[in-house]
Amino acid sequence: MHFYDGHFGGMHLIWWIIWVILITWIFFIPADIPYQKTKKESPLEILKKRFAKGEISKEEFEESKKILKSEN
Repeated sequence: MHFYDGHFGGMHLIWWIIWVILITWIFFIPADIPYQKTKKESPLEILKKRFAKGEISKEEFEESKKILKSEN
């Protein structure tokens, strides 16, 4: 029985596994992650933030909210 088959006793297989994991990680991780994942905001959440900042009036908020709820 030989423990040395020309590939340092199985290290060749380990390097293939490392490469497969690395390539898989590169292709399946989204490109827009500099430091953290950002969740997508729903239109209603965006509308609430705009109202809270004072960018839209209460009437505009209520009207837009009705429109968004009717689309669902």
